[in-house]
Amino acid sequence: MKIVFASRCQQGLRDENQDRTGAELDDSKACFVVCDGVAGLPGGDKAAQLVRDSLINQLKACEDFSPAFTQRAVEHCRALLHEAQGKNPKFSRMSTTLAVLFIDREQQRAWWAHAGDSRVYHFRHGMLHQVTRDHSLAQQLKEAGYENTGINSNLLYNALGAAPSRPVSFSDEIQLEDGDAFLVCTDGFWLNLTTNEMEQALRMVNACEEWLALMEGAVSRSVKKDNLSALAVWIGEPQEATLLYSLADSARFLPPRY
Repeated sequence: MKIVFASRCQQGLRDENQDRTGAELDDSKACFVVCDGVAGLPGGDKAAQLVRDSLINQLKACEDFSPAFTQRAVEHCRALLHEAQGKNPKFSRMSTTLAVLFIDREQQRAWWAHAGDSRVYHFRHGMLHQVTRDHSLAQQLKEAGYENTGINSNLLYNALGAAPSRPVSFSDEIQLEDGDAFLVCTDGFWLNLTTNEMEQALRMVNACEEWLALMEGAVSRSVKKDNLSALAVWIGEPQEATLLYSLADSARFLPPRY
C-alpha cells in the first residue's frame, strides 16, 4: 500500500509554539499524530511533547498492532503525563489535545483517536467522508441545537492530563480505498479553512505536499495568530479520484492579481 505524507508545524503570533507533530511508518503499520498543549496553563509544550514521543516510541516497539494496542498506548501516555504532573508542582495541570491516525498497512485498514479540538479529517473521492467531533463547549452547543456564535472554541472538556480524566474517543476501523486522503491538524489550522476549501485544494494538486502547502498558504495569508500544525496523508493516488476545479471556487488558493 502506497502511503505518502507531508507535515507542517508553523508558529503564529503566540509567544511559543506548543504544537508537536510526529509520524512513524514501517512495512506493516503507520501512525500520524498532532498534539497541541492547552494554553493558559504552564507546561503545555512539555505535555504535548511527552505524549507525542511516548506514542511514537510505543508504535516503534509494537509487535501486535491493533486498535486494542493503540488504546492501551494512549492510556499509557496519559499515565506518564499524570506521573510527570506529580513530579513538578509548577506543571501539575499541564495537558494537551491529541489527534492521531493509525494505519494497518497489511490489512489496509485505518482508525483514529482524539481528545480535545485537534481533528482527523477523512476524504474519499475528493470529498469529506468523516471528521472527528471536538470535545468542546462550542461543539456540545451545536449538537444540542443551540446557537454557539461567539463561544470560545478553546473551551475544552477533554484533553490528556486535564481533570477530570475522560476517555479518548476512538473511531471504528475502516477499510482503506485507493485515493483516500487524511488531514490530521490542530485548531489553528482547521479554524481558518472550511471543509469546502479543503476539498477544493485537494482537487487542484498532484501531490500530497502540494495539498498541504496550498492550504497552509491560504491560512497564512488570512491569519497567523495561532500556531498552524498539520499532517496530510495520501493513500494511493487521490489526485486520480478528484474533480477538476473552477477558477471561482479556487480563488482563495490563487495568488492575488494586481
